[in-house]
This record gives sequence, C-alpha cells and structure tokens, in this order.
Amino acid sequence: MASIRNLHDRRLADAWATLKAHSDSGVPLEPDASRLSFADPEFLLRRETRGIRFQLELLKPDLEQQSHGIENTIVVFGSARFRAHDQAEALVAAAEAAGDAEQVKRARALARNSRYYEQARAFGEIVARYSAGKTPADMLFVCTGGGPGIMEAANRGAHEAGGVSVGLSIALPMEEAANPYVTPALSFKFHYFALRKMHFMMRAKALVAFPGGFGTLDELFEVITLVQTRKARQVPIVLFGSDYWKRLVNFDMLVEEGVISPADLALFQFADEAQAAWDIIRTFYRL
Repeated sequence: MASIRNLHDRRLADAWATLKAHSDSGVPLEPDASRLSFADPEFLLRRETRGIRFQLELLKPDLEQQSHGIENTIVVFGSARFRAHDQAEALVAAAEAAGDAEQVKRARALARNSRYYEQARAFGEIVARYSAGKTPADMLFVCTGGGPGIMEAANRGAHEAGGVSVGLSIALPMEEAANPYVTPALSFKFHYFALRKMHFMMRAKALVAFPGGFGTLDELFEVITLVQTRKARQVPIVLFGSDYWKRLVNFDMLVEEGVISPADLALFQFADEAQAAWDIIRTFYRL
C-alpha cells in the first residue's frame, strides 16, 4: 500500500542533495540539460537569469526577517576601517615600530577616529536596551552592512546588551565574512549593491550615518534623495559627527547655488553623542 504523502513535504531538498552529492564526489558541475533548473548553478549564473537572481536577493532576506519578527530597523552606516580604541592603538604602535612614516600617519588618523567606533557601539547598546521586553511590533533592531568598523561596533553594542541585530553584507574581495556580532540567523550576504540598499530602506525607521568613505556617501545620499523626492517615507536621518560632515559637504552652498531648497536642510540633523542621536529618533516617534 502506498504511503500517504504530506502535501507540504519539501521535496525540493532532494534536488539540492543530489547536486551536493555530485560536488562531494568530485563530479564537475558542468552544464547539464537534465539537471533541475533551480538546482543548476551554471543556469542560475547566466546573464539571462540575472532578473531571477534579483528576485532571490529581494525575497530571501525579506522572508527570513519576517519569520524572526524584524519589522522596524535603525540602519547604521559608517566606515569599515575604524577600529576599537585598543586595536587602533596597537596599529599605531606597530606602525611606529616599522618606522614607516606614511603608515604611522594613517594609523594615527584611524586611532583619532576610534571614538566613532565607541560611539556606534554605545548607540547599538541604547537601541537594544530600549527594545528589551517589548513586543516585536514595538521593537527597533540595529541593522548594518554587516562588515567591520562602524558596522561591527553597532552590531557589537546590540549584542553586548543582549539584543539581536541584522547584517546585510556584500560579497567583496576584501570582505568575506560578516562581523562576529551580527545575529547568525540575520546575517545575509548580497551580490548586488542595489538589492542590498533596497533592504536597508524596506524596514528602516531611522538612519544614522557615521563618518565614512565612498560607500557611506553612496548609501547616505541615496536615502536623502529617496526621502526628498518622496519615494520613501520621511524618517530621521542623523549625521553623526557634525565636524566631519560639515567639513566634507558644504550644504549651505548647495542652497546658495539653488540646487537644493532651504527646506531640504531639514531632512537631516547632526549629533555628536550616542544619546543625542537616540534622542532625535525618540523625539521623532514620541517614544
């Protein structure tokens, strides 16, 4: 007598098991017309299937975050190069011992900016402590790019406060693994920057941008543009480190030249302390 089948059995797993068995036994993964399409890496990596890969990178993190009750995030951007104070001081000592003047100059700059690492860490802790004990709908979760530096610091602060946090890392030659403080079940890897940035905004209730380089600027100005053009709802945008940001961008000049409106300057605020950044968010939502 035939066994009764469960309508919801996950039979697709069999296809992946077969594919893995081929790999384990040394059978090369060459194009194979008989292989199931969704278990065929060569097919999924073709130029023509790029749209499918877009859909997968959109869907997988979305479904996983839904299943873990992640509805509201505070996104933290910032340099991947900044280090904790003790690590930064160790880099200075190593550079001085090596006697390389350029390396010493760079190490001292990173040491000077280690205060931003400590502030991002403190901010992550504040967010996690606020959310402790609340229902998922009322919780706020730290979300970062999953990498080192400021991203690590914010995830670390949340982790040390007993909270969970999200990491949306990108596959880059110089960054392979997510930082160790991202909650493992919420550590996602992206190939496409565009899909990653979309996920930053999908659940974001606020953005805190610490000092950073090209990547931070790219992410920050995309968010400001989306809010300015009303493609995204208004959220608090905090530029952390007022001296850094005002030296980097002359926002008043943009108004003087007529390329932005005076009202656009209200799209963001400045903060120099973790608690001040949190107060901006708390005031906006009347928490």
